[in-house]
Amino acid sequence: MDSSLILRGVRRCSTKRFLAWLAPWAVMAGIGVFAIGLCLVKGLNQTNMDNRFAFGLWIFLDLAVIALGAGAFFTGFLLYILRRDELRAVINSAVVLGFICYSGAVLVLAVDVGQPLRAWFTFWHPNVHSMLTEVTFCITVYLTVLAIEYLPIVLKNRQLRKVPSFLVFEGELHKLMPVLAAVGTFLSFFHQGSLGGLYGVLQGRPFAFRDGFAIWPTTFFLFILSAIATGPAFVLLTTSIVSKISGARLVRHGVYELLAKISGWLLIIYVGLKSVDTIVWLNQTAPRSGINPSQFYAWQPFGTWVLIVEIVLLGLVPALIFMSPARRRSLPWLLTGSVLACLGVALNRLVMTIQTLAVPTLKFEPFMTYWPSWQEVATFLFVIAYGVILYSLSFRYLRLFPQEREMQKY
Repeated sequence: MDSSLILRGVRRCSTKRFLAWLAPWAVMAGIGVFAIGLCLVKGLNQTNMDNRFAFGLWIFLDLAVIALGAGAFFTGFLLYILRRDELRAVINSAVVLGFICYSGAVLVLAVDVGQPLRAWFTFWHPNVHSMLTEVTFCITVYLTVLAIEYLPIVLKNRQLRKVPSFLVFEGELHKLMPVLAAVGTFLSFFHQGSLGGLYGVLQGRPFAFRDGFAIWPTTFFLFILSAIATGPAFVLLTTSIVSKISGARLVRHGVYELLAKISGWLLIIYVGLKSVDTIVWLNQTAPRSGINPSQFYAWQPFGTWVLIVEIVLLGLVPALIFMSPARRRSLPWLLTGSVLACLGVALNRLVMTIQTLAVPTLKFEPFMTYWPSWQEVATFLFVIAYGVILYSLSFRYLRLFPQEREMQKY
C-alpha cells in the first residue's frame, strides 16, 4: 500500500526506515503537545514571560520562521510574475516550507495569546491603530492562500490522480497559481514590513525605535528586505539537506546557483541599508532620545559583538559568497552561505525581540533577564518536529521536485 502511493521513477527508503526516521520527531512532537496542553489549561504562568518581558521565545520563533517562510511567496513571485521558469524545480518544495512555517507560527500565536478562546476577538474587535491587527489578518489570509497552493500538490499524488474529479480540480487550481502568487506577494510584503514596523514605532524602547519614511519606520523596509533575501537561501539549504538525507539528486546545480545569486544581490542591498540605518540610529536617533548608544551594549550577553556578527559575519560574508561565481559553483560554499544567511535573519529577530526588552529604558531600571521555561522550549521544538514530519510525508508521497525523475538517469 505504501509503495503504491510513492511517485513512479523515484527512489524512497523502505517503510520501516521511514517510520524509524519519524519516530524521534513524533516523540518530540508528543512532548510539545503536552507542554501546549499545560499552557492552554493552566495559562501563561507556565512560561517565564511576565508583564515587562511580554515577548519571549515564541515571538522570536514566529518572526524567524515567518522570515524563512518568505521563500514561498518570493519564489512564487519570481516564477509566476517575473517568469523565472528555472525555479519551477523548487516551487512545490517552497510552498510546503511556507505552509509549514506559517501554520507553525499561527499555532504558536494561538498558544501565546494566553486565552485562545478569545483569539477571535482580534478579527471581530480589531484595533485599527495597531500594526499587529494588519499582521494578524495578513498572516491568516496568506496561510489560507498557502493551503490552496498546497492542495494541487497533494492532488498530484499517484493514487489521487486516478480520481477524475480530483484531476480536473487540480488542473483548475493550477490555473490560479499566478493570481495566488500575486496575492501572496502583496499580503506577505505588508505583514513582513508590519512585523518590523511594530518595533520601529516603540518610542518607549530606544533600542528598537527608528526614524522612517512617511508613516513607516526603517525597520518596516529592513524586515521585508531581510526576509526576501533569506527566503531563497532557505529553499537552497533545505533542498540540499533533503538531497543529502535521501541520497537523491533533486535539482540541477544551476537552480542552486540562481537561488544563491538572487539571495546574494538582495543580501548585499540589505547589508548596505542596514549599515546606514545602524549608523543613523547610533548617531542621531538614539542620542535625540537622551540615550547614550553605548548603553545598548553595556550589558552581557548583548555586547557590540552581536552587532558585528549580525551585519558582517552573518550578512556581508554570505552575500560575498553568493556574489562570487566561483563560490556558486561549489555546493559546500553555497551551503555555508545559506546557513550563515539563515542564522543572520534569526539573530536579527532574536535581537529585536529579546534585547529590545532586556535593555533598560530608564536609568534606575535593571537589565532584564529572561530564560524560557521548558514548556516554551517544548512548544518551540514541537513546531520543528511538526515541520520535519509534514515535510517528510510530503517528500515521500508528493511530487515536490519535478526534476527528480530526470536527475535519476545521471
